[in-house]
Amino acid sequence: MCRQFSPIAARKGEASSTGTPLTHGALAVRTSCNIETIGYYERVGILPPAPRSAGGHRLYGEGLVRRVNFVRRRRDLGFSIEEIRDLLRLVDGGTYTCGEVEKLARDHVREIRRKIADLRGYRGCCGGRPHDAAETPYPIARV
Repeated sequence: MCRQFSPIAARKGEASSTGTPLTHGALAVRTSCNIETIGYYERVGILPPAPRSAGGHRLYGEGLVRRVNFVRRRRDLGFSIEEIRDLLRLVDGGTYTCGEVEKLARDHVREIRRKIADLRGYRGCCGGRPHDAAETPYPIARV
């Protein structure tokens, strides 16, 4: 079953139900995400640019907590920034289907399986004998 992500509030970074915006540091704490990473996500367009206070501090709405957590989880799963951008484009438009999201996930799984096969090939390159690995030249042609 496809679970709804609340894209509109998260994209706009709307304030929390109390109306109190989060500072850059508070967003980082709430999401366990490094401040520099949040800034990077803004620069690459995954997070909207934050409005600024009169003193120049970034102010984030509560909706961005979910968006940052969404992005972090996809990064933990090995999705590239471009793949995450594609997912967010689908949900931000609000007209996505579960099939479209599932296709992106299946493509990602296919890529992971290819990487696993490559890693298994590297493991077996020296005949599977780790004790000989120190003296055995690595067959560069297999790379």
